[in-house]
Amino acid sequence: MKSNIYTRGGDGGTTSLVGGTRVAKDSPRLEAYGTVDELNSWLGLLAASPESLPEGASDTLTMVQNTLFDLGTILATEPESTWQPAPPDPSKVEALEAAIDALDATIPRHNRFILPGGTPLSAQAQIARTVARRAERRIITLAHTPAKEGGSPGLDQGVVRFVNRLSDYLFVLARAINNISPSGREIFWEKSC
Repeated sequence: MKSNIYTRGGDGGTTSLVGGTRVAKDSPRLEAYGTVDELNSWLGLLAASPESLPEGASDTLTMVQNTLFDLGTILATEPESTWQPAPPDPSKVEALEAAIDALDATIPRHNRFILPGGTPLSAQAQIARTVARRAERRIITLAHTPAKEGGSPGLDQGVVRFVNRLSDYLFVLARAINNISPSGREIFWEKSC
């Protein structure tokens, strides 16, 4: 019996959007939601170590992963589709801001640049942060691409807002992880030239 995991439909370098239109796998839309999917996978790796995360971070990461799945659905749905997903929930951005404020209150203040690292988990949070920034860039490219070229000029700005705030959260989370870990320490940039 043939598995339903593979369809062979993408063997020619195209895939179907929600709505049925086939597009190239390197289109701006695929780049956007593919990067969101990659980000979600990095967050899954982070969430797999709940015992090493600051209080409340596991719940926040679960909320974020679910929200990213929702945003991926928005990005994967063609504007002409008869079915449209719900717009981004602004309360999710507010929840991220509250989580940032709570974590930020637990870490030391300074005015230095921080190098990614300290503990492996903090480094994973920093990788996720950079993937979030790339996802944000891909989403903005999609929003700036004309519709006739497969873009989404009317894309709800709540999508960008959530991913932007998520990268801020991940930066603060990386710092907080280092600050609660017995072996963690923040590594500051030392100008070498």
